[in-house]
Amino acid sequence: LDYVKQIKIIEKEFGDFPLGALTDRRTRGEFMAWRDKLALKSRRQADYAWTVLARILSWALDRGLIGANPCEKGGRLYRGNRADKVWTDDDEAAFLESAPKHLHLPLLLALWTGQRQGDLLRLTWNAYDGAWLRLRQSKGGRRVTIKVGAPLKVALDAAQKSKTSPTILLNPEGLPWTADGFRSSWRKAQAKAGIEGVTFHDIRGTAVTRLAMAGANEPEIAAITGHSPKGRP
Repeated sequence: LDYVKQIKIIEKEFGDFPLGALTDRRTRGEFMAWRDKLALKSRRQADYAWTVLARILSWALDRGLIGANPCEKGGRLYRGNRADKVWTDDDEAAFLESAPKHLHLPLLLALWTGQRQGDLLRLTWNAYDGAWLRLRQSKGGRRVTIKVGAPLKVALDAAQKSKTSPTILLNPEGLPWTADGFRSSWRKAQAKAGIEGVTFHDIRGTAVTRLAMAGANEPEIAAITGHSPKGRP
């Protein structure tokens, strides 16, 4: 995964782009022309760059820093394998709108940590100090330290105030999830939200961008998620 690389490409191309121009109808065409130029070399890389730019602008729009996101719903130029499957901002919004409250925190944890389902279900409050999450991954036994992004911190702090168990994620009965119970509840909630073509595991691809927003660099993101940096085995 090379999301951090794409952020650098975006900074080089649009680092001095005036924020006020984002509301101009012509801006979307300018951004699409940039994507089309990238697509001459690689349609896949052009989609990566567009997706990352769209998410950065969505983040800024949600916080009132800009007046429009001209990259919203831009579609894809490339269709590939599972590695290209990620949860979009629209998927996230649809899920949070329709899913029961006890599934909101699992989504945010997955989006902002990039960890596997099993590791998140085992996560305890001892792993959280208000700014960082520390855990040992079940696959490979690697210890990772993850800086908590602002949206996740808000959700964790709220949940911590009313905690009833050492385990962070709990089912509707207030008990730690079983793997089968969580998968069943998640599938039903995802179907209700109308989200197709992606799984809980695919949130890990989306998380790469969120970790970058939280301040992690490319080697740190690779260490956290277990993905290899671009160009390495």
